[in-house]
Amino acid sequence: MSEQLIRTTEVASHVGERVTLRGWVHTVRRLGGVIFLVLRDGWGTVQAVSENEDDLVVLLSGEAGAESVVELTGMVTAMPQAPSGVEIHAPQVQVITPVTETPPVVINKREIKAGLAAQLDHAVVVNRHPARRAVFRLAAAAMRSFRETLNGRGFTEIQSPKIVASATESGANVFKINYFDQVAYLAQSPQFYKQIMVGVFERVYEVGPVFRAEPHDTVRHVNEYVSMDVEFGFIENHFTVMAMLREVMSGIMDGLQGYCPAELALLEAAMPAVPPTIPHIHFHEAQELIFQKHGVDVRGEPDLSPQDERWLGVWAKEEFNSDFLFVVGYPMGKRPFYTHPNPANPAYSNSFDLLFRGTELVTGGQRLHRYEDYLSALARAGHPTEPFATYMEAFRYGMPPHGGFAIGLERLLMQLLGLQNLRLATLFPRDLTRLTP
Repeated sequence: MSEQLIRTTEVASHVGERVTLRGWVHTVRRLGGVIFLVLRDGWGTVQAVSENEDDLVVLLSGEAGAESVVELTGMVTAMPQAPSGVEIHAPQVQVITPVTETPPVVINKREIKAGLAAQLDHAVVVNRHPARRAVFRLAAAAMRSFRETLNGRGFTEIQSPKIVASATESGANVFKINYFDQVAYLAQSPQFYKQIMVGVFERVYEVGPVFRAEPHDTVRHVNEYVSMDVEFGFIENHFTVMAMLREVMSGIMDGLQGYCPAELALLEAAMPAVPPTIPHIHFHEAQELIFQKHGVDVRGEPDLSPQDERWLGVWAKEEFNSDFLFVVGYPMGKRPFYTHPNPANPAYSNSFDLLFRGTELVTGGQRLHRYEDYLSALARAGHPTEPFATYMEAFRYGMPPHGGFAIGLERLLMQLLGLQNLRLATLFPRDLTRLTP
């Protein structure tokens, strides 16, 4: 065929030319004597217009309805009133895969009207909707930008096992699996492996799934999600780690705007500015602030509640005009055994959470790096050393001061886009009741 095969996003640059596109029938409608066909491919949509029923008879006859896969050929014509400023005129359609059944959820409207359960039940079709697809295009761009930012700073990407012999933090909330004649678990995080690999590469990161067998049934938790993990050596303390996280967040936001302007516009995303220095507040001071401003006495609590985080998010916006806020110095009792204590006040940790628009997005901090300190930490926590033998070997033979963090990809998208449920930022969610699709 002599016509050029192009994508919908390329149509505007081919005015006056005959082109060919392949994709799905998004909508077909009549308006007076004019027939409008909207074709959707993997990148966007384009409108084709005809006044001749013979051009689109196969679509008008019912032989090929919405979601049929077609090849469309026609003349690109500038048309300012068209949705994308151009239209395809004199279209000719060849059906590749006809569909005559009505989709289980209507996806050719601007908004999906179906409830959350129906959207998730039929995600294999619903994810084709331009707005749903845009969310996952942003996810891909976030991972790409995360990698590019760290690659530019001397980091090496690793892939750690997801089948492990013991719980990462010796907790109970792990998925147990049968592994031939042994008991194994799905990894809660790549924490141990990324620390071990600091002894190999010094700077490492990983993008991969993590599994949490926590019986949450909330709008901001699922049991499998994508974690973007970082670990690196020769740090001074957790503030070194926070500075690196700030660079990563800036790189991700810049990448989203560079790679996905159309998706951000479609979803009407309010992009945050990442300040040159993200403000921080100590955990103890944060609790005091909540008491003073809201009259709720959370002083002495070992952690911040979601409401506490929302209050702090509002405060950060009012005080610093920042969508981001570090809370540092969480009590050691609420942090994993490998967390480095604050040398000046060992009851508190050299750790942090990064709040994004009032929701915890990232957890990180400085880790212990001396073998003897690990022996003491395990003893204090009441953990036996045997399950951690291979992990501890890395510290027996020399590890630098190091630290890292983990960003939840789906929660990042949820907060960025103002989604009401984390499941809407998850390709195929796994929660307490959902194992399909």
